[in-house]
Amino acid sequence: MKRLAWLICLLGSVCVLTDDVRMAFGEKIPPFCFPKTNSGIELEVIGAALAYKGHVLKPFYYPFARVPVAFKNGQVDAAMTDLGEDLQPWGAHYGDPAVIYQNVFFTLASRKLSINKPADLNGLTIVSFAGAVNRYPQWLRAAQKAGRYIEQNDQSIQVKTLMKGRYDVVLSDVSIFRYFSLQLKAEGFELQPVSQHPFTAVNPQDYRPVFRSQQVRDDFNLGLAELKKSGRYQAIYDKYLRD
Repeated sequence: MKRLAWLICLLGSVCVLTDDVRMAFGEKIPPFCFPKTNSGIELEVIGAALAYKGHVLKPFYYPFARVPVAFKNGQVDAAMTDLGEDLQPWGAHYGDPAVIYQNVFFTLASRKLSINKPADLNGLTIVSFAGAVNRYPQWLRAAQKAGRYIEQNDQSIQVKTLMKGRYDVVLSDVSIFRYFSLQLKAEGFELQPVSQHPFTAVNPQDYRPVFRSQQVRDDFNLGLAELKKSGRYQAIYDKYLRD
């Protein structure tokens, strides 16, 4: 029966329940995704949630912008994100958020800076992840035009440059910043206390995974709820982010 279900998928019909779930992830998003080892917070949470009802996660890695494209093209059964595009016309069933990305501004606590509105960034130098200026233009465009803003893919460098005072502000996800801070600390790099400045409301709906099968989506949601209830969800986070 499982073999027949897999053949139906290959013929382009609606996929029915199988044990394997082919899912699109970004190429490398520490600590959420490490392709070389098929590990990371997001992979482990989703994999464990799917396993609750007997499904096996089979991750496939793409440049981040192509994750929803892989779903629309039928290359995968699921995707970690829709990147803000409604994928329901392509047969998507949205699951509950497995992880939440929370982007904030980081500054050295010793600077005693306050960032509550875009004007508070005037005169400050900013380093951020790639594409942030397009996501938050009202906050970052002025700094970019003034030559006070750069984007850096290697987010460990973001932490280093902030600690050394080469930039005034880092824009990063809270978990990503903490992960690289812990990595640098383990290497003997001296860290300074930092202040976090939330500047946008987090919407968990922005981080929902999508599934082609409604049954697999329902099974995933059940598994995710059980992970949180049992404490395993927090344990996965602690594995990567506990000092």
